[in-house]
Amino acid sequence: MRKTLGRIFVIGLSALIATGQQAPAPRPAAPAGAAKITTFSASTSLVVVDVTAKDKSGNPIEDLKEGDFTLLEDGKPQKISVFEFEKLTIDPAPPERPTLEDANAIPEAPVKTITAEAPGQVQYHDKRLMVLFFDLGSMGIPEQLRAQESALKFLDEQITTSDMVAIMMYTARLQVLTDFTASRGTLRDIIQDLPIGEMAELAEMADNGDDDNEDNGAAFVADESEFNIFNTDRKLQAIQDAAKKLSALPEKKALIYFSSGLQKTGVENHAQLEATILMASRSNVAIYPIDARGLMAAPPGGGAGKGASRGTGIYSGSQHNSQRNAINDSQDTLVSLAADTGGKAFLDSNDLSLGLKQAQQEYRSYYVLGYYTTNTATDGKYRHIAVKLNNKLTGKLEHRDGYYADKIWGKFNAQDKEQKLMEALSAGTPMTEIPLALEVDYFRLTPSAYFVPVSVKVPGSAISMADKKRGGETQFDFLGQIQDERKNVVGNVRDFIKVKLDAGDAEKLARRSFHYDAGFTLPPGKYRMKFLVRENLSGKMGTFDARFIIPDLTADSGMLKTSSVIWSSQREPIKAVVGAAEKTSKKAVASNPLVIGDQKVVPSITKVFHRGQSLFVSFDVYDAAPNPADPHARKVAVSMSLIDQKGQKAFEAGPLQATELASTRPNTVPVEMQVPLKGLAPGRYICQINVIDEIGRKFAFPRTAMVVQ
Repeated sequence: MRKTLGRIFVIGLSALIATGQQAPAPRPAAPAGAAKITTFSASTSLVVVDVTAKDKSGNPIEDLKEGDFTLLEDGKPQKISVFEFEKLTIDPAPPERPTLEDANAIPEAPVKTITAEAPGQVQYHDKRLMVLFFDLGSMGIPEQLRAQESALKFLDEQITTSDMVAIMMYTARLQVLTDFTASRGTLRDIIQDLPIGEMAELAEMADNGDDDNEDNGAAFVADESEFNIFNTDRKLQAIQDAAKKLSALPEKKALIYFSSGLQKTGVENHAQLEATILMASRSNVAIYPIDARGLMAAPPGGGAGKGASRGTGIYSGSQHNSQRNAINDSQDTLVSLAADTGGKAFLDSNDLSLGLKQAQQEYRSYYVLGYYTTNTATDGKYRHIAVKLNNKLTGKLEHRDGYYADKIWGKFNAQDKEQKLMEALSAGTPMTEIPLALEVDYFRLTPSAYFVPVSVKVPGSAISMADKKRGGETQFDFLGQIQDERKNVVGNVRDFIKVKLDAGDAEKLARRSFHYDAGFTLPPGKYRMKFLVRENLSGKMGTFDARFIIPDLTADSGMLKTSSVIWSSQREPIKAVVGAAEKTSKKAVASNPLVIGDQKVVPSITKVFHRGQSLFVSFDVYDAAPNPADPHARKVAVSMSLIDQKGQKAFEAGPLQATELASTRPNTVPVEMQVPLKGLAPGRYICQINVIDEIGRKFAFPRTAMVVQ
């Protein structure tokens, strides 16, 4: 285990000058776990805890007094300053009987923001707060209609006099369609006017070319992993933003999330899922996902709306297993959201309104407790909350576990900043103040050692810059750790980098991005990487948590063995890689697969390219059969095709011959391609590389989805 190449740090298309020294810095703390009630104070903070008390039979206990509770923060008793009991009914409200005046009245426009009379003040006494969240981007048209129908049925038959309902919708962005209201007419009008059909084209599962996938007649299929990663994160971010909007209300809230599941992808940012759960917990929001697909059958031979298998999976049973696994994977995130926020997932039922009723049943009477914490330190640390019953009373209490204290970044000294950074790496609660994209690749160096480049992308719009008028300056801390299956640390990276931009580049920062990469040497196996970035002017931090596999490419295989394919539009001179020449040996630089001549390849993590750029493709081919005419040469044919959204071939390059072995990597044929994108129309494409070992008669067809702007 070692870092094999110095880091490279670039912005947009230009290399930046940076220093390679190590320096301490703090973790940005999350907002305080509870809102302040009635008034704000610089020296006191009111923490609100919603507590549900149940007896052994699961029925609510409704006769407790303030003196029956003991509140503890980090084990220290706290004085209860706020005590309220919210009593909720589960009896359906009587049918509406509109009058003539109601029919002639002009309906009031809904309030499209979540409002609070005062931050943290209880304003909905004895009311059950429910949010209907329609994720149209994850549902096809049948699922959107089913969700709409079930919501209307809930309003007509199941809503109670205690219910206050808000409606949110996610398409390309999160929208609040109405604040909490008891007006069934307003709610019904909004639900009936949902833009059915919008964003439905994004709901289809990605076709990865497996024989067990549907045969749709296309010559080539897309591996949409790259896009699904960010689509999934955006959906989770939307739920996190919804919970944040609800945080001003101290009451318990139920968020009913209508979707068709959240698809898993090849590289998952678990940090975003954890951050969404954390925000919901802080905001007293329980998530109740409802899978709008209802009861799903998976006929191996295909159904009326889905084609049959491409290969022999219909006969071996592998297609049925593949379909079932895909469904389970899409529901796994929904179950996690529900279980970790105190809600329940409603799956595999055609009557979606039962899920709404389930959320109603769970939200019975509860107590609102508030206290002014005796710990006034603004250290950003997590504080544990415990609630107990006094007077020999027994019962099951449900409440949130704790909150993060406020943090004043400017008061942290160097030691505090360093400690916060280390705590953030080991903490189970991620930070998402800075969004990150991360890519992990692999190249075989020896039969037991693989070079693993890690590339990180940070959007410039999320970064603060000092003195933009005369140029920009900021500082970054990069901290990463790799663990194996036994949770042993097998790789570390730690860097401190200063960035200076001239005035022109600083003004364009919002449309550019920072790129950082590091390299490790690891054996084959399963790993987990946690990566943190902190911007040191504001203290903001971003976390990326990825699990990846390095395959063993020494085993015999009927397929041609290749490394990861690096898709890129940018190369940087080695001299621009800060510290590489001084800190890394020439031998290590020469053996790095991302170094081509005197330049280093910068991977495109998001696979978005511009027509004025060239697409660089580089990868290694392993164990190709020797050429009988020259045992030191190989005959590997490589070509590339770009397929547009209509399934038509938009461009083709090659074939070219790769014959030479790498001098530093045994039995390896390096492949490089450069394709100008100038003549392509803007849009989405499928890029497929066709690799054929002409002597060994083996082949590989790696592909990816890309966007040309």
